[in-house]
Amino acid sequence: MIEFKNVSKVYANGVKALNNINLKIDEGEFVAIIGLSGAGKSTLLRLINKLIESSGGEVLFEGQSVTKAKGKELINIRRQIGMIFQGFNIVKRMSVLSNVLSGRVAYNPTWKTILGIFPEEDKQIAYRALQRVDIIEKVHNRASDLSGGQQQRVAIARALAQQPKIMLADEPVASLDPITTIQVMDYLKKINVEDGITTIANLHHVDLALKYATRVVGIKAGDIVYDIQMKNVNKEKFFRDLEMVYGRSIQNDDVLGANNG
Repeated sequence: MIEFKNVSKVYANGVKALNNINLKIDEGEFVAIIGLSGAGKSTLLRLINKLIESSGGEVLFEGQSVTKAKGKELINIRRQIGMIFQGFNIVKRMSVLSNVLSGRVAYNPTWKTILGIFPEEDKQIAYRALQRVDIIEKVHNRASDLSGGQQQRVAIARALAQQPKIMLADEPVASLDPITTIQVMDYLKKINVEDGITTIANLHHVDLALKYATRVVGIKAGDIVYDIQMKNVNKEKFFRDLEMVYGRSIQNDDVLGANNG
């Protein structure tokens, strides 16, 4: 579904974030991307929907070049790829419903979205998305009145409203407390399993990767150094093997909060 072919990224300041990455992600997978801060995790994710440009190679979505896509072609690709951010990226002065309806922008004429005019069908899609993350009762609240966990659920609902084939999550629980973290991860897993939406998440915590992912990909200094399917994985060996990602042995309960970003 997603393929990286010899993809590299060098930023303007000379920092080389990715080194000739080759990676294939199949439909329906829940892939956790792990690695130290600055390893290239966010860069990898943002190349999938072309939030940033690659320096070389090509990213493909269902055989279509994301790297070369422009204009309407790029808009069409992006509306099939939902994205969830660590900082939620919702408009706090707007209502919950308006935030979720912004996920329908690519399906409507620009002038209508500027005026906030959405067809009833889009509103029903938004309501259903809010129901999926159990926050429909907040539909008319201002987003600023919600807790961090609730705001992230609104962000998930907004991405769901796009009716995407892929969900990208860039450190989706890094700023949440432990209980809310589990709730949000449960929603992402539910969407992955029940809706068949391919999910790719940069995760701050190794234990979450072990619990939720069907596959774990480790990045170190711009290179993929670890890639394993989690079905029937040996838990103890999994944590020992992560030394190649983090440069030190990892304990079962080690969440790497101080070292991983």
